[in-house]
Amino acid sequence: MSEVKISAATRTEFGKGAARRIRRESKVPGVLYGHGSDPVHLTLPGHELLMALRTPNVLIALDIDGKANELAIPKSVQRDPLKGFLEHVDLQLVKRGEQVNVEIYVHTEGELAPGGYLLEHVLNALPVEAEATHIPESVTVSIEGLAAGDSILAKDITLPKGTTLAVEEDTVVLQVLAAQAEEAAEGEEAGGEEAAEA
Repeated sequence: MSEVKISAATRTEFGKGAARRIRRESKVPGVLYGHGSDPVHLTLPGHELLMALRTPNVLIALDIDGKANELAIPKSVQRDPLKGFLEHVDLQLVKRGEQVNVEIYVHTEGELAPGGYLLEHVLNALPVEAEATHIPESVTVSIEGLAAGDSILAKDITLPKGTTLAVEEDTVVLQVLAAQAEEAAEGEEAGGEEAAEA
């Protein structure tokens, strides 16, 4: 995983007014925390941060006030619900060689067995533990030929080297369901009978 270098500045102004001023300057307020140290309040460049966050679990090399260099991963990102711009970001301090808990996306490949089955993503992201500078972006799982009643458990997923599960092995990640059309038709019939009785 590559590092993204971002220059940040510490901030001393807090509250909604200060946050709005920061965002008007195309910057994003953030907090860096971890390793038992006091939280550091930061102002980060909006566009650079937005581009960095396109990579899941991106490793950010922070240059703070031109003095301190720290490694961090994003833990919480708040976006404007309508416009999508970044409102605030929480960053977790990490060190090289340190194991961290993150979630990685689960992608699927292949086709389900014929029959109009539905694939349910019970978990969209899989909790794992990985070395801070080698966090995988995602895992790919084959669903080829699966039919109703089949499921893929956390232990069935092949993880990249150096990555371990941070969830019970028997946790269901994906499951295949029967087509819903028959169930819906049965529900409509029952509803029709109830309406007739009323």
